[in-house]
Amino acid sequence: MKKLLSEFTKGIVKENPTFVLMLGLCPTLAVSVTVINGIGMGIAATFVLLSANIIISLLKNIIPARVRIPCFIVVIATFVTIVEMAMKAYSPALNRALGIYVPLIVVNCIVLGRAEAFAQKASVGRAILDGLGMGLGFTLALILICAIREFLGAGTLMNYSLIKGFEPARVFGMPSGALLVIGLLVGLFNVLKNRKG
Repeated sequence: MKKLLSEFTKGIVKENPTFVLMLGLCPTLAVSVTVINGIGMGIAATFVLLSANIIISLLKNIIPARVRIPCFIVVIATFVTIVEMAMKAYSPALNRALGIYVPLIVVNCIVLGRAEAFAQKASVGRAILDGLGMGLGFTLALILICAIREFLGAGTLMNYSLIKGFEPARVFGMPSGALLVIGLLVGLFNVLKNRKG
């Protein structure tokens, strides 16, 4: 039980895709302007990651080694297409806000990396826990980055104004603000990790 729990929680802190492994930074930088965008991208990536991990784990003994990467991409692309179609149907505003970054989940290093490094070698149960943990870690990282950027860059949180008379620093709404926030959070993670060790 303890091993299963650590399989799930490693993606949240110890191997967080954004702050520790530094994967998936392109969508993180691009969509992390508002918390709503972060939640939407996090849910989409988690669904794709979890679904792809399950299918790849199930097919690991059938897929020939020489064509495993193209097969992984086909599996991932299938679930990205499902997510994109669902988003267009049920949340067109979020789909427009996330733009090209939803289809680009196909080549997101987190999803492809977990398929290659973990799902193809693990049991279905462990692949599910890994997919959920990594997806949750990515989503929490996005929400944290989005909350900081939205508050400092627009003076809002979830589109609600929090402090009257607050003068936002517009740089946090720009890509350079995303780099600054991610850099500071990665530095904080490293300090906490070194202190723990």
